[in-house]
Amino acid sequence: MNKILSTIFIMMIMASSAANAVIIDVFAKANSISGGSGASTGVFLTAGDAFTTTTAAGDLWNAGALPRWSNADGLTGVLLATGADESGQAAGTQIGVDFGTFSKSGTTLPYGTLVGSIDGNLFGLGTNFAGNAVATGELLLWYWDSNNGDNSEFIRVTINSGVRAIPEPATISLFALGLAGLGMRLQRKQS
Repeated sequence: MNKILSTIFIMMIMASSAANAVIIDVFAKANSISGGSGASTGVFLTAGDAFTTTTAAGDLWNAGALPRWSNADGLTGVLLATGADESGQAAGTQIGVDFGTFSKSGTTLPYGTLVGSIDGNLFGLGTNFAGNAVATGELLLWYWDSNNGDNSEFIRVTINSGVRAIPEPATISLFALGLAGLGMRLQRKQS
């Protein structure tokens, strides 16, 4: 019986953690910081809440004509096509280059960076972010650039907020009490 209870408890925690993962597509044109709107994530955070965002390093979007392809870290250096990436270019073709930085609302980041905002506060996320919410409100996601007119493609972002990842102690106690009652009932039937 203890083994069954332990297994159910572990499964409950794992299910609760998985429930906090949100996957969203962020579009270089529609979600541009210049001329677009932030991608609504449905993730509401309180200042100080821990959360992470991740994207695949090979997931690309672009800011226009070659060589302006990048991943969520932005246009920070030479990027060569793989032949199978979103650029459609032959393997070895230069598709990205360091394009410098762009400043808006007191924030300066490389063009093409994945950016988050909470209650108007902007911060860089890149391909992997782990930190705390800078304000209270919904997390919005953006493509960082000065002109969305020739942007294309999107990247897929996974967001995990660790605040509610483990059930409240009261919930666990109530669940354990219910399982204990069930166990006692089963034991009486077997007697």
